[in-house]
Amino acid sequence: MKRTVASICAILLGIIFLVSGGWKVLSPFQTGELLEQAQVPAGYGPLGAATLGTLELLAAFLLFHPRLRRWGGWLGSALMIFFIAWVGYYYPVLHGRECSCFPIIKRTVGPGFFVSDAIFLLWGLAAAIWSPRPRSLRTPGMAFAALLVFAGASFGIHANTRSHAQIPTPVVVDGKPENLAEGKVFLFFYDPSCMHCDAAAKFMSKLDWTGTRLVAIPTINPQWAASFLHDTHLKASTSLELDKLKRAFPFVDPPFGVALEDGRVKQTFGQAQFTPPAPEAQLKALGLIH
Repeated sequence: MKRTVASICAILLGIIFLVSGGWKVLSPFQTGELLEQAQVPAGYGPLGAATLGTLELLAAFLLFHPRLRRWGGWLGSALMIFFIAWVGYYYPVLHGRECSCFPIIKRTVGPGFFVSDAIFLLWGLAAAIWSPRPRSLRTPGMAFAALLVFAGASFGIHANTRSHAQIPTPVVVDGKPENLAEGKVFLFFYDPSCMHCDAAAKFMSKLDWTGTRLVAIPTINPQWAASFLHDTHLKASTSLELDKLKRAFPFVDPPFGVALEDGRVKQTFGQAQFTPPAPEAQLKALGLIH
């Protein structure tokens, strides 16, 4: 009876880790933005997503393998404890936000989050305690090595794709077609009703952008673009070609920035990187501000 319960719990938890880990490994930069919104230090989100995704996929592999199920249960339990502890520590900041643990499925951080994760933790413990003891480290070691290679390849491919993104040309800026592949350009994607975007724009308005074209792109309510720039004192041109630019430079939520120089992507700036004094130091290092 206990072995049957352990098997059911292992399979259910394995499916959860397979979906969650696969999403992180296959989309490290997208999920990395979400991790940074969950208080992972700015700039470390993609690496964190690749790391967590690899561990989650390893846990899924172990949980699906009857002879390795105990180790999968312990690893899965450790991951669930880590997630619960992380959200619990940052609960005052994360409360009410979307968990973004899985693609498509949305969970709000609140009491229900801890209930569901506690259930997942119990599944992991059941799989660990009621499964037979593994005998060899060879198979888990080979699986972990393979997953590291897979995650590293995925990370490298996505990083290369982002740095070599094709800049759409021309782009209509202030009603006129412009070539953004010439000189230094900073694209600032924002939501006019977003307080974080408002604060970021006000902060950037105090920087010296001499020699750099600053182009602001509203992600919603484009009719408010002029008033947003006026109220924040951000001296930027406006482009309303959101769809075209977002296809080239995908992101999750604004504010989001893209630093361009002579048609090459020098760096992207996720939401978490727009918390003063960031991104001033990075922009100076790129030569976009003085």
